[in-house]
Amino acid sequence: MAGTLTNLLSPVTQTFPPLRTPNSKPHNRAFGSSLISRKRRSIAIIKNHNQGNADQPSRKSSFRTFSVLAETVLSFSSSNILPLALIGGVVLGLINPGPGCLAHRYQLSKVSTFGIFIISGLTLSSEDIGAAAEAWPVGLFGLASILLFTPNLSRFILQLHLQPQEFITGLALFSCMPTTLSSGVSLTRLAGGNSALALAMTVTASSLAILIVPFSISKLIASGLGASVPAEKLFRRLIFTLLIPLILGKAFRESFKGLADFADNNRKLLSVLSVVLLSWVPWIQVSRSRSLLLMIKPTTFLIVLMMGICFHLILLGFNAVSIQCLCAVSGGSKSIFAKKENSTALLLVASQKALPVLVAVVDQLGSTFGESGLLILPCVAGHLIQIIMDSFIVSFWNKKETLNGDTEVP
Repeated sequence: MAGTLTNLLSPVTQTFPPLRTPNSKPHNRAFGSSLISRKRRSIAIIKNHNQGNADQPSRKSSFRTFSVLAETVLSFSSSNILPLALIGGVVLGLINPGPGCLAHRYQLSKVSTFGIFIISGLTLSSEDIGAAAEAWPVGLFGLASILLFTPNLSRFILQLHLQPQEFITGLALFSCMPTTLSSGVSLTRLAGGNSALALAMTVTASSLAILIVPFSISKLIASGLGASVPAEKLFRRLIFTLLIPLILGKAFRESFKGLADFADNNRKLLSVLSVVLLSWVPWIQVSRSRSLLLMIKPTTFLIVLMMGICFHLILLGFNAVSIQCLCAVSGGSKSIFAKKENSTALLLVASQKALPVLVAVVDQLGSTFGESGLLILPCVAGHLIQIIMDSFIVSFWNKKETLNGDTEVP
């Protein structure tokens, strides 16, 4: 009975091989290869996706690096626009003198000087001038230093020997100029000094220079070189070139309140425009004198740079010692000269010389003292040097003040 039952069940539990048809084998192969190709495509897509995800952080990192670099360059350019613009003018004149010579033909150097002083008048606030009245003794000495004392350095400069002689003469002329039109005031403001006093000294010195500079040049420089300077003619031309645009700018400011508000709200923009106009000066003059400049040895340029550094150090030293002496004879630490705000303004403003005024003077003198491009080039170098040196000084003062403030016990 058990055996019979076993025999009956055995067909049910027996394993049979799979059925095969003639077409079954190729079908399975095609199906398998299709699966393999699909798997390969999926793997390739996954790899590409992963590679894209891996490249995305690197792209973001590269973009972030470029953004930081661009921001750094723009910040540096904005902070150093004046020296960069002047250097750019010199380089452009040396590389391609054609446009600069064309600009000279159309008297653009006079247009630039006129525009600079128009802008100076537009940004001249009456309140700023009135705020400097309290420190009038400091301002009075500053004017004497700018227009009477430091021009006498030209006597010593003329004793130097360097070829071409125009380099020496140009630096001597530079010593007779008034203070810078904007750099001294800007640096005084950055250093926390009395910017109103700095502005008052700048405006007054620029105005008085129209009367004093022609006679200083005639007495201190022309007599030593055996040249004659038409002082009265130069005086009249400087009035039309410097004083009249300054007065016009101030008159426009006082006549139109909207213009005054625009000038106050856009001082940075007007300052940039003034720098651009000033950069025309070395561009035009270097373009005109390119052939002569290329004949000068590089060592001569290095000597001129060293002369510019020494010249500015002498001005800083003279004014610093003068401040200490005036403090000693006028009340010590209680003296008006001892106030940090006033001494900062006096030291920075009285130790700088104006390039635009020199350009106006050289332009009016023609070839009285030699080639105008050679006369102006050392003054461009001196102008850059004084701004760079004073920028480092102001930065040092600010860092020192910050450190002192951090170490103070509240």
